[in-house]
Amino acid sequence: MDYPSKVLAKAVDEISGLPGIGRKTALRLALHLLKQPNSRAINLGSSLINLVNDIKYCKECHNFSDFDICDICNNEKRNDELVCIVEDVRDVIAIENTGKYTGKYLILGGKISPIEGMGPHQLNIPSIERKLNEGKVKEFIFALSATMEGDTTAYYIYKKFKNAGITFSSIARGISVGDELEYADEISLGRSIINRLPYNESNS
Repeated sequence: MDYPSKVLAKAVDEISGLPGIGRKTALRLALHLLKQPNSRAINLGSSLINLVNDIKYCKECHNFSDFDICDICNNEKRNDELVCIVEDVRDVIAIENTGKYTGKYLILGGKISPIEGMGPHQLNIPSIERKLNEGKVKEFIFALSATMEGDTTAYYIYKKFKNAGITFSSIARGISVGDELEYADEISLGRSIINRLPYNESNS
């Protein structure tokens, strides 16, 4: 597609590099921004720059944060004895939106997937051991996607730490097999957290 301006073409190239956005949609977005007051595009650009430069990862759970420790980990009303293990930040947001969970989190940063070149060593599994050594956690809840990769990840972690003397549980299968956690509706996800099941080798 030919563009009348190299500046416009560059903007379309960058926008179309985002997930789920093709070049036609990117062009529509670029033209929309040109019709807005200059401040709209400037504010958008500043927000993206701040996103890259200023966002932090929580040292406790690996959630996104404005500070070294996120608001959830810093909240004294949250239950330190209960830690929900999830794949990424989107899962934390999904669970928090249910309003049914009062514990804390640990974000793995993905799931074991040999096809994608993701092994245990690429995940935040050492943080699980660190939390165990702190001696506060009494239960880990697996809230991973109901996929083969999610099940493999849960099984690996369970096998590695099953003799640590704590409880492992898994969210109830109100979430359809093959579903990613972030796409579950809030009611089903909330019930799955409340009605979680003990995790053992038969879950794998």
